[in-house]
Amino acid sequence: MSERGPGAPFGIGGTGSGAARGPSSSRPGAKEGRRWLDPAIVARLTHLDVRARLVVEGFIAGMHRSPFHGFSVEFAEHRPYMPGDPLKNLDWKVFAKSDRYLVKQYTEETNLRAHLLLDLSGSMGFRSSRASLSKLEYARSLAAALAYLMIGQQDAVGTMLFADHPLEYVPPRSVRSHLDVVLKSLSHGEPAGRTRLGPALHELAERIKRRGLVVLLSDLLDTPSEVLSGLQHFRHRHHEVIVFHVLDPDEIEFPYTDASTFVDMETGAQLTTEPWEIAARYREQLEAWRGNYARSCREQRIDYVPLDTRTPFDRALLAYLEKRATLL
Repeated sequence: MSERGPGAPFGIGGTGSGAARGPSSSRPGAKEGRRWLDPAIVARLTHLDVRARLVVEGFIAGMHRSPFHGFSVEFAEHRPYMPGDPLKNLDWKVFAKSDRYLVKQYTEETNLRAHLLLDLSGSMGFRSSRASLSKLEYARSLAAALAYLMIGQQDAVGTMLFADHPLEYVPPRSVRSHLDVVLKSLSHGEPAGRTRLGPALHELAERIKRRGLVVLLSDLLDTPSEVLSGLQHFRHRHHEVIVFHVLDPDEIEFPYTDASTFVDMETGAQLTTEPWEIAARYREQLEAWRGNYARSCREQRIDYVPLDTRTPFDRALLAYLEKRATLL
């Protein structure tokens, strides 16, 4: 039987890792937050702001400790109490032990400046029957949740949308009203055009002057050397980088069995084949391709997070929080 339509990409080159791992079942509070984090639930929500809020609130509800605690200020030292100091700043535990009135002083931590880079190329529109969201909708929902979480932590967030060239750029800001601007930006555009990550990454690396966090959400279906060169440009400028590598489960597992015609969603090129004849070689090349990204990112001290569109969102949110903790 011939099957025509958007299939898994073919001709993947490069050198990858295994299938994306799901979140650990031993994670504290994993069960409590699961109902908000399942992509199948998120797929039913049409508004991006509602998706972001429910994902983040579900994530926080599933944790024993709020990720917001301790991010705005941290304790620095004590100083003697002076008339006029607010009583709420007195350290009553010290008073109970030493009978001395001391005031707790805090130093405000430096807020992050984060840039969310969203791939709008044609291949991001792919969604198999086993996935609730296309790659773009998954990445868009994840980016919105990250923006919601970051601005809630008073971090400055900006966005850049790109395909074969940069399409829209929003500079980072941390004010609460900026969240609407970020979400509106992320909701723009449909998947179209070819992936050209390298030039877009280099352009943004030149544009960003202050050290910050760069978050790339893409299927990385481009020449690996060009993608890695762009990411290395950020590291050269001392930015921290997280790469969320988003793929559809059918792209990873290649479950096709009947004679099919696969259509490249970016170029329109077609390949008619018996999937069983190429399945083993396809999976081998995919593993090598993902492994190359994983290994090269590790060498450049870039956080590489492989995801498929069935992966609950908590894994990606935890990856962000772990990276943030290393920056403050």
